[in-house]
Amino acid sequence: MKFKTIVDYGKYSKEQALGVISLFLVVLILQLCYYYLDFNKYVAESPEKQSWIANQVVVDSLKKGITNTKPTIFPFNPNFISDYKGYKLGMSVAEINRLLAFRKSNQYVNSVSEFQKVTLVSDSLLETMSPFFKFPDWVKNKKVTSSFQYESPKQFIKSEKVVMKNINEASHEDLVKVYGVGQVLSERILKFKETVGAIVSMDQMSDVWGLSPEVIEKLKLSFKVGAIPEMRKLDINNASIKELGQFVYFKNGLAREIVIYRSMNGDFKNIEDLIKIKGFPVEKRNIIALYLDFR
Repeated sequence: MKFKTIVDYGKYSKEQALGVISLFLVVLILQLCYYYLDFNKYVAESPEKQSWIANQVVVDSLKKGITNTKPTIFPFNPNFISDYKGYKLGMSVAEINRLLAFRKSNQYVNSVSEFQKVTLVSDSLLETMSPFFKFPDWVKNKKVTSSFQYESPKQFIKSEKVVMKNINEASHEDLVKVYGVGQVLSERILKFKETVGAIVSMDQMSDVWGLSPEVIEKLKLSFKVGAIPEMRKLDINNASIKELGQFVYFKNGLAREIVIYRSMNGDFKNIEDLIKIKGFPVEKRNIIALYLDFR
């Protein structure tokens, strides 16, 4: 290849030379901008965005405060713990069910130790719960009086003989005199007596809803079952399902079971025939027998 030919390749036209010079100037300007301009400077944000960021700081602080705040627990009667409250306090389903089953038998827990005995909660859980237990005032008063010793002369003690009244003749005023029996409980006792016709045993006080074992014991010290007034007995061999169902101790489908058993096996001769029926309250058979007519 000749030298002249090579030189011809390096020649540019006027337009080409102008293009090369322009490209060089653009590259030079960009390099100078990159060198002298600071691209890390703060870019002004819109007022709306700045306001949102300021509010976000407040929201974050409120969230942190809510997270660190523990729910306030107010004093409560442990006899009336619901499923939800028991769960929130840390009790298991089995522990809650034990308490509910105990309450369904019309019994109450009256101390921290009795609560643990019924529910079987752990010592650590009991330690966190028990400071918030609030038992009725009469329970507290009972504890105070039990530890107090009266120093009275013997002749004074003998003169305070308690006269027991017939529970079937007790009035509203007589019942409210018993410590722990108020207006409502007195009305329930009288209503129960009216429903069954007459009270035949003081053990029936446990069938009155709301009476605690302690109050029942106080009632037994003040009242007894004396002469039972004449009452209409239930004809067990001829009564209908409706009539049987109105009897206090034949609820929850037991009346229907009695009629079915009677139709298949004949008349009942005594209470021993009745206790063969599934669901019959065997522990109350002696009481129930006094309300029935087997003739």
